[in-house]
Amino acid sequence: MSTRDDSKPLPVIHGRRERRPADLFRVEQLDLEFSNGERRVYERLISRGLGAVIVAAMPDDDHVLLVREYACGVHRYELGLPKGRLEPGESLLEGANRELQEECGFAARELRELGHLTLAPGYMTHTTHVILARDLYPSRLPGDEPEEIEVIKWPLADLVSLIERDDCTEGRSIAALYMAREKVKGER
Repeated sequence: MSTRDDSKPLPVIHGRRERRPADLFRVEQLDLEFSNGERRVYERLISRGLGAVIVAAMPDDDHVLLVREYACGVHRYELGLPKGRLEPGESLLEGANRELQEECGFAARELRELGHLTLAPGYMTHTTHVILARDLYPSRLPGDEPEEIEVIKWPLADLVSLIERDDCTEGRSIAALYMAREKVKGER
């Protein structure tokens, strides 16, 4: 686990093109009529796949593991929780433990679902399940990341300074961190 490294250069963009959603989402149009008789047409992104997990991994009672990885949507490195899509036949807890091993180099003996989050429920069907992981031990699985992910141990009591950073802006990570903090605080 290391500290912040701002010297890492961003990946080079060699080209851009628009394309219809295919791999991750499909677009659906809904012709709706509301109870007051009003009609509207809405479009929504239908998530392809089995859902996703985000993992609040706690190496001890006071810290959580964060990862710094490239975020294509904002073209910068972001600090957040390990996360990923579920594989076919994989339960939420199995998927969380796999992602934890791929991104952080740890597995967990204790895994518990804290709830779930949506990204943009006004136009997306995607759901991410929040998993609390404890009793960690070293275990690494190969992942699909193009480069090594930096792992940072962060004090759970210091979430305010974390979300004030320019490189920690992902809503799912922020919400999941607060969910984990409240769960742990309630158990003390």
